[in-house]
Amino acid sequence: MVRALRHFSRLYSLAVGLRRHGALSALEVIALVPPGLTLLLKILTFYIPVRRDAAETPGRRLAAALSRMGPAYIKLGQTLATRPDVVSRPLAEGLATLQDRLPPFSYKAVCRIIADELGGPVEDHFDSFEVEPVAAASIAQVHRAVTKEGRPVAVKVLRPGIEGRFRRDLALFDWLAGLGEQYSVEGRRLRLKDVVAKVRETAAREMDLRLEAAAGAELADNMTAESGYRVPSFDWHLTSRRVLVLDWVSGIRLGDRAGLSAAGFDLPALASRVVRVFLKQAMRDGYFHADLHQGNLLVEADGTIAAIDFGIMGRLSVKERRFLAEILYGFISRDYQRVAQIHFDAGYVPADQSVEAFAQAMRAIADPIMDLPVEQISAGRLLAQLFATTERFSMQTQPQLLLLQRAMVMAEGLALHLDANANMWEISRPVLEDWMRDNLSPEARLSEALGRIPYLTSRLPMLIERWLEPAPPAPVTVPAAHTVRGRAFWPFLAGLALGTLAVLLAGL
Repeated sequence: MVRALRHFSRLYSLAVGLRRHGALSALEVIALVPPGLTLLLKILTFYIPVRRDAAETPGRRLAAALSRMGPAYIKLGQTLATRPDVVSRPLAEGLATLQDRLPPFSYKAVCRIIADELGGPVEDHFDSFEVEPVAAASIAQVHRAVTKEGRPVAVKVLRPGIEGRFRRDLALFDWLAGLGEQYSVEGRRLRLKDVVAKVRETAAREMDLRLEAAAGAELADNMTAESGYRVPSFDWHLTSRRVLVLDWVSGIRLGDRAGLSAAGFDLPALASRVVRVFLKQAMRDGYFHADLHQGNLLVEADGTIAAIDFGIMGRLSVKERRFLAEILYGFISRDYQRVAQIHFDAGYVPADQSVEAFAQAMRAIADPIMDLPVEQISAGRLLAQLFATTERFSMQTQPQLLLLQRAMVMAEGLALHLDANANMWEISRPVLEDWMRDNLSPEARLSEALGRIPYLTSRLPMLIERWLEPAPPAPVTVPAAHTVRGRAFWPFLAGLALGTLAVLLAGL
């Protein structure tokens, strides 16, 4: 009872914040929010004046409200921007404008945190340390400094008390999501608690700056051979849970088109590199920088694009990468039956749905887009419309694919900002074709199968030992034909034969 009252109190505070920015009407667009609840919140907050500078669209008003309500609400808004299936496409587009900025906290607090985390005052670790931060966001702020070795660095420091505030706000989000799933079939399909879990996962990673450093280091390893793109080095000696130190990057923000042009950079080449690097990260490595707003990519003096801020990263399994490559290829070739079948084969659409009806829905999405000039075809927006069509076929939402779609739209947006004539398909084609040739061709599939032989060989003694062990007493049932201790006999025999063949070949 006490917990419920606490949640209702926080819900009221949320309603007040929404009302102040004229964003309560945004709830009317979200089908999952009961109309009665929206009406009740409007009545309870009728006396709150609406800001005169309220944004024009509901989505932007919602973004403005969340940005002023605290770090957890900002992260929730960023997550919902990837879930148009939950909040509707217009609201998702408005939330995509959400700026993660907050007033800086005091230099005194910065010094206290550094002393607690690194042991000793700031002067023990840095030759110089700028008092004013260069950036302040919901989780942390960044200061410029110089190490004792004379190396310019950026020092990221976690906001004081941020963990407790997140815990309180996430408890409210989780309670609301639980109610949505408990009383709504649609809420269960949209996996509302998973939305909150994603916010919690992202926040946990961002609130342990060692994890952000590890994420950046992994990306750096993957992109070592990629010319014209780099990730700055991290100083692990000066990095802890609440302090992160990495090399200072001097350059022009990728969003500053005028500045880049004045400096003489080739804007179409930069546009092409942004898209290709993103696709290589996503399709080749299955690990991509998912926060591609204009401030997180800088162009250095030699034209190298340097990435910063690795709090939001995305991962895709091989299965998910194959799914994406296959459906993009199917759309481009207009083989909608293939696109539909891939969804069913991947298990994303329940087997009781009609493949033919799903293929027809895919045609309705793609034909209007595919008839546009090739330079106007956006893979990101194609995927956005695809995921928005899933409700009718009971397709369970795949959050990791929605994160990819959002990042893809951001990459395309950056490219078109730099070069309005960028041909997105021509930029993307080499990367997608290379990946499909390396992973989906018959030769690649055969190589993958042969690559499993050493694994099967290593497991062969254990399998034989298990096979020879006395079987435990089994319940009295009619045994299935051709089984070995509950395992299918022919797959077992095939694995045994493959392993034996591998051993014989190794001895030749």
